[in-house]
Amino acid sequence: MFNTNIKSILDLLQAFPTEQHCIDYLENLMWSGTPVSPYNAEHKVYKCANNYYKDSVLNKRFNILTGTFMEGTKIPLQKWFIGVWLLTSSKKGLSSVNLAQQLGITQKSAWFLAHRIRAAFNIENTTDEKFSDISICETDETFFGGKNKNRHKDKKVQASQGRSWKDKTAVTGVLQRGETEIINGKKVQITNSKVKLRVTVNTKREVIQPFLKEVVEKHATLISDEWHGYKGLDNYFDHHVVDHGKKQYVDYDNPEIHSNSMESFWGIMKRGFNGIYNWWSRKHIHRYCDEFAFRFNTRAKSNSERFEYLLRNIKVRLKYKQLVLND
Repeated sequence: MFNTNIKSILDLLQAFPTEQHCIDYLENLMWSGTPVSPYNAEHKVYKCANNYYKDSVLNKRFNILTGTFMEGTKIPLQKWFIGVWLLTSSKKGLSSVNLAQQLGITQKSAWFLAHRIRAAFNIENTTDEKFSDISICETDETFFGGKNKNRHKDKKVQASQGRSWKDKTAVTGVLQRGETEIINGKKVQITNSKVKLRVTVNTKREVIQPFLKEVVEKHATLISDEWHGYKGLDNYFDHHVVDHGKKQYVDYDNPEIHSNSMESFWGIMKRGFNGIYNWWSRKHIHRYCDEFAFRFNTRAKSNSERFEYLLRNIKVRLKYKQLVLND
């Protein structure tokens, strides 16, 4: 049996001391001990040497890594497991430079490894399940990018103040508040809040409103600030506005009307951006959004549970050519 109560990297290395331990763990986790063909689950499978199997109908060989983000890797699985552990448990993320130092590999390999892991993070950000029509949701948008005041005079971008997307990337977020109940006179959290993010070309009405309607059920309570991109939502949601321009952050008549939870999430993500990563390209920023959404939405799980949860959902491929295309 495998140790499922891992609390540190030391516990992780003790639980998976060899490559074979990692393979056995993945086979038990994904196949429950009975090999399944990745080409057709109905096909009979034969065992071959060196942890390989063969689809009896298609005559194709495969192993537990086939069709996953670790397929074809030359990096030992122990290092992959450490990478998954670090990226799922580090609240504000982990740079590829730091990851390379931790794993003893090059920064280029660590960058590719991290992005392949992030490809599996979208299970918590791209789910088709909408936020319920009886829920209270908060929405807000933010921008990621450099500041003109920090740029050399030859690299300053004209007219890039405020909501300009000339040199910044817009991200729109929706947070569904967790359910609470009053038990023995105290408010108790029953379910946790969840967030969904979308990288958008700008924050105009015709861009952000279709996203909101896509992820939130009609008639749900939706709270936003006074940005004109949210105008017109009254016909679709129970829409409430908190006027940040007037220094109003909570509705004076109803303290439940605020977007502070969404703002708090942005705070975590911005500290990761400014303190850990320092820069995200427009091309890859959606992967970092998936990363932060994954950790936020699974924060009720222990680090060990989050580690196992991700490894159950590793059937996603991201090839290097796809990653660097048009870079």
